[in-house]
Amino acid sequence: MKNAVIKKTLSFIMTMVMVIGVCLPVTGIIEANAETTGKTIEILSLNDFHGSLAEEAGEKGKNLGMAKLVAMVKQYKAENPNTIVVSAGDNYQGSAMSNLTYGAPVSAMFKEMDLLTSAVGNHEFDWGIDKAEQWQKDGDFKFVAANIVDKTTNQPVLWAEPYVITEVDGVKVAFIGLSTQQTAYQTSADKVKNYEFLDVKETAEKWAKVIRDEKKADVVIALAHVGAFQDRDTKEISGEIIETGLVDAEGIDAIICGHSHQTVSGIVNDMPVVQAYKNGRCIGKLTIKLSDKNEVLSIEPAVDEVYNQKSSLIEDPTTKKSFEEFSSKLDPIMSEVVGKTDIDLAHDRSSNGVSVLGYLISDIIRKNVDAQVGIVNSGGIRDSIPKGEITMGKMYEILPFDNTVVKMTLTGEQLKKVLNNGINNEKIGWVETSGVKVEIDLSKPFGDRIADIYLEDGTKVEMDKEYTVATIDFLSTGGDQYDFSGAKDVKDTFIPMRDVVVDYLKANNPLNFTFTQPLVEGKITDTATSQSSEAPSATETSASSEVPSSTETPSSTETSQPTVANPVEKSNNTTVWVVVILLIVVAGVAVFMVMKNKKEKK
Repeated sequence: MKNAVIKKTLSFIMTMVMVIGVCLPVTGIIEANAETTGKTIEILSLNDFHGSLAEEAGEKGKNLGMAKLVAMVKQYKAENPNTIVVSAGDNYQGSAMSNLTYGAPVSAMFKEMDLLTSAVGNHEFDWGIDKAEQWQKDGDFKFVAANIVDKTTNQPVLWAEPYVITEVDGVKVAFIGLSTQQTAYQTSADKVKNYEFLDVKETAEKWAKVIRDEKKADVVIALAHVGAFQDRDTKEISGEIIETGLVDAEGIDAIICGHSHQTVSGIVNDMPVVQAYKNGRCIGKLTIKLSDKNEVLSIEPAVDEVYNQKSSLIEDPTTKKSFEEFSSKLDPIMSEVVGKTDIDLAHDRSSNGVSVLGYLISDIIRKNVDAQVGIVNSGGIRDSIPKGEITMGKMYEILPFDNTVVKMTLTGEQLKKVLNNGINNEKIGWVETSGVKVEIDLSKPFGDRIADIYLEDGTKVEMDKEYTVATIDFLSTGGDQYDFSGAKDVKDTFIPMRDVVVDYLKANNPLNFTFTQPLVEGKITDTATSQSSEAPSATETSASSEVPSSTETPSSTETSQPTVANPVEKSNNTTVWVVVILLIVVAGVAVFMVMKNKKEKK
């Protein structure tokens, strides 16, 4: 009898082992097939390069420069030939070398890294979009812009394609180009007056259907110059891609985005999203795994913070030669010393209040046209000026746009409305102003945060009186949603703000400058004297598509998020858990039977 019990126990265990043996190989085969016979395609992405062609010197410098960036891309492509390189826009405007050559070195870099396509950023319009044809020809790539429509034809623009499709290892991969609708007011009005920027989600869904139904694409990616942010701690993604509903667009497999100069890598509503910081400091990656039948199994977003490897990277020889040729031609211009400062002239668009450099620049243009108030936008100033000599090359970096100085007359009421637009504006940041002292209350709703305004001499600004104001053409025509309508005696000097600032620095060398914060929370007790230089303590952090937040600096060598898996992969995981449970049951039964047998022997 005892032997019979033991035999039955062994028979049961062997039966369960056979069942498990059948289950395990099936799971193993499915997973093995995905790894050994499936396909892996990698998409590398840049965004907001802004003509950052030169390597930043020193340990703190993060810009790789064009030669090392190309070397890094080529290294990736050597590791996986099934690699596609794309850009999410804002490629050209931003440095002296790029600005003075209208982006020619950037196109040379794109050609060397074999860029397939680029979204159209708002700054692609800065020199006139007629440059687009030459950029594409020299760089051997295509712009994609599905939601930019020519108002005269009501059709997508002719200088870009709505989408491109490329075939890699038998897989058709499509990229739909999308541009932020903010371009309409973040670009000089005359540069975009002929274009309409359509809803990004509706446009993405419309073209995704066409691409899948008619072109039979296997993978559809939204290549979008549309902003996103990611919380450093919670990893929650926010911003324009959420607000517009782009992350919920049907027919889209993943989003590569730009515009907000952030590091973003994660998944929202099963949609992989990636953005690679700015200036070529990082490379975005989408790793796409497919079956032999070209079914998407998973898409994993990641950001490689390649600036951490800058010192060890070797420059690509061809690209290095190209850079040196451009540099030698421009060096006499860029290396000219135009001034010197004994203090750091800081400008951080994520900080509260007027910046040191923002105050200086607004004050310079104010004095240049003999106005009472100076107003510029924080987004028009792209960097800080460190202590020491100031070169012409640096001036192109901090003031890359050819905005001209404009003088006008506003009433006190109009001035208050204009300044209110730049008091902790979540879309475009803070106003940069001088010649005034402004009492603000951040607990009030946006647009109504200014209590009183005083001129530099302590005179209170009256709503019905008139005051002279200096600003730039971009703002005077509605840029960044500043409303100067109703202004009188408007006169455009047609002199670039950069030239005005350079002339001032040359005439005041070394710079003798004391900063006082013109925006003050609460009541100003002594309107005729300088106020504290401390910035207002805003209750909410400005988070615009053009304003970097405090989370913009990446914190790890590579940021990766969970893979988006398809139902087959999820089924495999379920099978594994069933097998584990069966093993536990078998082990439990075996232990029970053995213990029972021992008890009977006793």
